[in-house]
Amino acid sequence: MRLFVALDLRQEVREAIRDLIARLKPASRNARWVRPEGMHVTLKFIGYVAAEQLDPIRAALSRIRSDRPVEMRFRGIGFFPNEKRPRVIWCGIEASANLAPLGADIECSLEPLGIAPESREFAPHLTLARFNPPTRVDELVRAAAELQSVELGSARETEFHLFESILRPTGAEYKRLADYSFVQGAA
Repeated sequence: MRLFVALDLRQEVREAIRDLIARLKPASRNARWVRPEGMHVTLKFIGYVAAEQLDPIRAALSRIRSDRPVEMRFRGIGFFPNEKRPRVIWCGIEASANLAPLGADIECSLEPLGIAPESREFAPHLTLARFNPPTRVDELVRAAAELQSVELGSARETEFHLFESILRPTGAEYKRLADYSFVQGAA
């Protein structure tokens, strides 16, 4: 099983991102654009695990708590690693201070199960498209520059989710395996 932990997106945010992608797509047809219905804010990519690890993972995640919801604003776009040789175009996320600690708590809870922590610093974002190789992206970089401060909505989340990622020739499909209310006192 290929697993990850993520926050889901509200429908209004998905629709705004769908509109944004429709505006950007003509500028780079060789990009692999992400389907908005599959977008999420990844907190932890677990990777491949044996089926017998599923119950311990579920139990570890059920203990995660925060004193308040995660607030997020989806705005702006940019490139990883940079706009000169982009591999990814992303939508930025401005989040409340408790988002990174929530991700760190998830990491810590899974480490005793043999799931390695992420080596990179947590950088919340939504992947819009990937480039492999990054060719003919000048027009897309120009179009993105005009949309650097675009507002795509906001969210207030009290739950995160465990997903299975099923790789298909048409792209990854995500199956929600469990929901976790992380705010103390939330139902």
